[in-house]
Amino acid sequence: MRAAVLHEIGQDKLEIVDDIETAGFGPGKVRIRVRVAGLCHSDLSTMSGVLPQPAPFVPGHEGAGEVVEVGEGVGHLRPGDRVVVCLLPSCGTCPACRRGQTELCLTGFVNANTPNFKRPGGDVFGFLGTGTFADEVVVDAHSAVRIPDDVPYDIAALIGCGVTTGLGAVLNTADLQAGSSVAVIGCGGVGVSVIQGARLRGAAEIVAVDPVLSRRLSALDFGATKAVAPDELPGVRQEITGGEGFDYVFEVVGKSATARTAYENTRRGGTLVVVGAGAMDDVLHLNMFELFFDEKRILPSLYGGGDMRRSFERTIALWRARRLELAGLITHRVPLTGINEALDQMRTGTGLRTCIEI
Repeated sequence: MRAAVLHEIGQDKLEIVDDIETAGFGPGKVRIRVRVAGLCHSDLSTMSGVLPQPAPFVPGHEGAGEVVEVGEGVGHLRPGDRVVVCLLPSCGTCPACRRGQTELCLTGFVNANTPNFKRPGGDVFGFLGTGTFADEVVVDAHSAVRIPDDVPYDIAALIGCGVTTGLGAVLNTADLQAGSSVAVIGCGGVGVSVIQGARLRGAAEIVAVDPVLSRRLSALDFGATKAVAPDELPGVRQEITGGEGFDYVFEVVGKSATARTAYENTRRGGTLVVVGAGAMDDVLHLNMFELFFDEKRILPSLYGGGDMRRSFERTIALWRARRLELAGLITHRVPLTGINEALDQMRTGTGLRTCIEI
């Protein structure tokens, strides 16, 4: 079958190969025919080495398709079921799952060290145990979440990561209060989902901050009340909050510099939510006095927090009720053979989400 493979960490181009096979199918596994995969910035971060991942590997973790085959012991799925791929599945039995913090289950990270594919030259991994830039993928049964027949594959793929991450940061992690002032730093697909979540929760002011004009304009379409370039943020902070700072600031870039900016623009006693996935060697500097004196809450949000299956169901319900705009997030559609051009567009900050039609 076909897949897009990165041979070495640091390369910026993927090779489309047609001599690859799925691997690891057996008890507790499912084989999925991928129909649509979403291109997320985390794929770029993994390719560049910002996020750790063994190579060679097939990127892609947003994906939807139908079940082709189920392994022994899988009772909740059957061939033909439409499913969305869950990046961080929960086992249901580990301490994190028993506490109700299923997003902290390490099952997905364990799967990352097991090859998902094989070629004549050797094993090939899938990004965090998935690898949706391929015709088919074998994943843990917990990673395949059944979806209703009326949810299109492209919408389902976005729900698998970007939309869930952004919405969850607002609804689960921050538990944002109505009437609040909000700033969102980084307005790609995840950032715009944060904006939609803040709108749903009744935020009074939602300021989108991004250096790319097209993204700022998109943010206004999705519910931001103002959209500014980074150097305009101090003026808007003064205008809206009298210089005090915002009630909630969401950092959706994954860099210490923007996290520091987010901290400085959060009011005393306010909440900073770190949504962006950053590098292990990129250190955020805070002094002990400001931590004590400002009493700002710093809340990391992994995959949007909360139970993923419940989050998926909630997102679908909001989409059906037309309170959540998802189709508009898709600004590019390309076949698998056009994936490198799509990667280049993402590097330049063009558009929100690209769907790979496989």
